[in-house]
Amino acid sequence: MIKMLFITIAALASGSAIAYEATGHASWYGPGFHGKKTASGSRFNRNALTAAHKTLPLNSKAMVTNLETNESVVVTINDRGPHGRGRLIDLSQAAAKAIGIRGVGKVLVTALEDSDLEPTKVFED
Repeated sequence: MIKMLFITIAALASGSAIAYEATGHASWYGPGFHGKKTASGSRFNRNALTAAHKTLPLNSKAMVTNLETNESVVVTINDRGPHGRGRLIDLSQAAAKAIGIRGVGKVLVTALEDSDLEPTKVFED
């Protein structure tokens, strides 16, 4: 909880504002989609920190936190989905691995307004 508070305060202090926040299930996609075109026009790279979301703007940034491990990753929304029932977000294989999701996991998705943020993993201390 303290970590999430610190991350939120750091995001706000850096000029980012929380515009969207939702809790739900995340899954991941990788090998079968690698190299295929995404909704943003870029090629899907399973090793990049990206994600698919139904409504967040393409090329925007979002922080995804695994609620079981409290690990977070900042991803770029570059595709539409997920298409699996009951899913909030589909992560690239690399993004899922960065926060310890091996199949489906419960996550908090926080959209960040500052699109200048680079996709990065937020490491535990």
